[in-house]
Amino acid sequence: MKAVTAHPACPPSDPEVDVVLPCLNEAEALPWVLARIPPGWRALVVDNGSTDGSAELAHGLGATVVREARRGFGAACHAGLTAATADIVCFCDCDASLDPALLVPFVREVRDGGADLVLGRRRPRDRSAWPVHARAGNLALARMLRRRTGLRLHDLGPLRAARREPLLDLGLTDRRSGYPLQMVVRAADAGWHITEHDVPYLPRIGTSKVTGTWRGTWQAVRDMRRVLAEPPARVETPAPSQGGTIQ
Repeated sequence: MKAVTAHPACPPSDPEVDVVLPCLNEAEALPWVLARIPPGWRALVVDNGSTDGSAELAHGLGATVVREARRGFGAACHAGLTAATADIVCFCDCDASLDPALLVPFVREVRDGGADLVLGRRRPRDRSAWPVHARAGNLALARMLRRRTGLRLHDLGPLRAARREPLLDLGLTDRRSGYPLQMVVRAADAGWHITEHDVPYLPRIGTSKVTGTWRGTWQAVRDMRRVLAEPPARVETPAPSQGGTIQ
């Protein structure tokens, strides 16, 4: 059981980093997640129609709350991205399965030019953290991604960091479960340097809206297969960093 005490703080007027936290009924997990946001960073909690008081709780804990009426993981993530103002934007689930403090080296890698997009490879600390059907779906998608782009990634997890303006230039259009994958595919098409690092994956607080059931997992896989079937997008802007190879 995670301790869920938090220490509210006023968000900086000019944040060093914005952390997008898509949120749908995560009141129980929010205190732990927001308490783990690094100092000087701003938490952007994107409320996607919560009915448990998540938005009010997040505001009371010092987060900036963004409202997104259109349901969908991608819709919430993109609303957070468009609301962000910091040079570097991170993404993290709001269910306490991932610690946003783990993003510190991700941001450093992006800022230092070591990568254009940094992803967290989830390593479950408990068997219950990642159901078998969710792992199987993720593995299948990673293989399809490799065939489509050549990227040798092991996970398409939600913990990630990149620069805001290049992310917007990717022209992401998916507003459901395919959003994280579309970001990676279009970044690869644009020649971005993409890296992946292991991160501990904890049992989430509450029930997953996607991987909690076989049906939810299948719908997510279907969304992502549609993304992989798209022709390579024409991205007008070059990769954020100069040179480098995709890993």
